Amino acid sequence: MNGKALNYQEAITFLFERLPMYQRVGKAAYKSNLDNTHALDEYFGHPHRNFKSIHIAGTNGKGSVAHMLSAILQSTGYKTGLYTSPHLLDFRERIRIDGKMIPEESITEFVSRHREILEKQCPSFFEMTVAMAFESFAREQVDFAVVETGMGGRLDSTNIIYPLVCVITNIGLDHNQFLGDTIYKIAVEKAGIMKNGIPVVIGETQEESERVFSRKAREMGCPITYADQAFQVEYSTQSLQGRQIFHISGDGGLKIETLETDLPGLYQQKNVVTVLAVVDLLSRTGINIPEKAIRTGLSNTRKMTGLRGRWEIIGNNPLTICDTGHNREGIVEVMKQIRHTPWKELHIVLGMVDDKDPSKILEQLPAQAHYYFTQSAIPRSMNREKLAAEAMKFGLYGQVCPTPLKALEIARSKANQEDLIFIGGSTFVVAEVLE
Repeated sequence: MNGKALNYQEAITFLFERLPMYQRVGKAAYKSNLDNTHALDEYFGHPHRNFKSIHIAGTNGKGSVAHMLSAILQSTGYKTGLYTSPHLLDFRERIRIDGKMIPEESITEFVSRHREILEKQCPSFFEMTVAMAFESFAREQVDFAVVETGMGGRLDSTNIIYPLVCVITNIGLDHNQFLGDTIYKIAVEKAGIMKNGIPVVIGETQEESERVFSRKAREMGCPITYADQAFQVEYSTQSLQGRQIFHISGDGGLKIETLETDLPGLYQQKNVVTVLAVVDLLSRTGINIPEKAIRTGLSNTRKMTGLRGRWEIIGNNPLTICDTGHNREGIVEVMKQIRHTPWKELHIVLGMVDDKDPSKILEQLPAQAHYYFTQSAIPRSMNREKLAAEAMKFGLYGQVCPTPLKALEIARSKANQEDLIFIGGSTFVVAEVLE
């Protein structure tokens, strides 16, 4: 039954305010089953059965891996859907086809046409966006969809697809209240995306998680590849144009010694290895991906897919960089990158969400920096005064600022041209600065 036609702003308001959204409200939006997902999937006629897919889970790197793979498939000539979360600036970033966000009219039409089922079923925001993505990909007849999980795996709304390959980038301690408080428990949840007989690529070999993945793969008859055992980035250099050049070795089927990417950040070394292992596997299953497409896709990932917020330079003199890394493992990688970057003094604009243990991040941060503690506008944000008090326990001192933009403004007023300003700790702090 068709509902009243809405304009775009009304449709977006309906989605954000009527459907519980984890990014905004946290635990209240979490569903510990796939009942809504299956009900919506049946209502829409199982759209995910109409396209090939690649399913990507993991604690860190899954967004970058998804964007890289999407760019490579696009470069091969396949019509490619890309589903990722969360978005930074525009809801439509979550659902892209050939790198372009779906049009506003698609959102308004979807909500107007299906408002009755959405009100009746009351899915979470994430459950609804997954249904919207799969319906869009089927309607637009994509050849491939690269699908990133939300926080988990086993109970993730995306976990109804039957992909060509499953990918798990790595395991870290994040979303502990939902997924478990150990690497082992979290690995069990992420391993839930494995399907009978479907090949799986694991990005990083980690002792605790390897036991889980190898056992699960045996149980389900899944051929398993550890990407970092098949390929290694020996080192990376920078081109005159500021691009990262990976120098690669390994005994995987692909024989590529150097690759260039438009994505900065040393942590992309781990992600490119995962991507190569997936492409190698796809090629061996009969999907033609020429070396030229690999090079073109990796060289133009940001341009082709719109990836933002990964070691993104937003200003110079002083060098100003933001990154969406928001858990311990992500911040460790960001700090490595900061140590490899020349600067005279370091300024850190920091905000966090309130449902995570701040100590895991704060203990990774340097005492020798000027801090600007802030909070984004979402309800889940940690109070800036509370964050400053927590930071003091780790010898981190600075001033409290009302908003991320004000914090950046103050940091810029205090920094010299040779300094570095880093903005991070929360995806939502980065989003407000980029906006």
